[in-house]
Parts: sequence; structure tokens; C-alpha cells
Amino acid sequence: MTASMEMPRVQECAVRSCAYNHTNDCHAFAITIGSSDHAHCHTFIELPVRGGVEQLIAQVGACQRADCRHNSDLECHAPAITVGPEMDMADCQTYASR
Repeated sequence: MTASMEMPRVQECAVRSCAYNHTNDCHAFAITIGSSDHAHCHTFIELPVRGGVEQLIAQVGACQRADCRHNSDLECHAPAITVGPEMDMADCQTYASR
């Protein structure tokens, strides 16, 4: 039997140019965070159409930033995250180095 885990929600996304952003809410089913040098949102994509599921608010499916204090076994354990411009156009602003 597999234990179920509640994934952190994307509480806010300030990246209006992302195709998954609808009025500061991310509507991708789940996002991936991480790069070798910063906490980039790998789900971010600029397109002329809007995507995702209108009834859903995204969750963090995976986080590759093992050096974040919210990360355990490459899974995010923050209660929720925000995404916005930091080092890049779309970065996890909840990221905190250990």
C-alpha cells in the first residue's frame, strides 16, 4: 500500500505571461521547481493561449532544489509556495537555502 501525501499548493503566481496563469492563479495540474543554480519554475511557458484546468489550482509535483529547507527527498514540504520573478521570469519565491 502506498501512503498518500498532500502536495503544496501554488498560492500565487505573479508571472502573468505564463500560459497557465489566470488572474495570478496557476492552473497547471502540477509544477516542477528547480535548476542547478536557482529555483526556476520548469512548468513556465509563454504562449498566446491559456492552458491548464480552470477548476484546479496547481500543486508542486517535484522540487529539484535539494538545498531548500522545505525539500525532503526532492519533494516540497512547504505549506504553499508563491511563484514570481527573482533570478528568472518564473522562480519559486518560497525557496530558502538550508
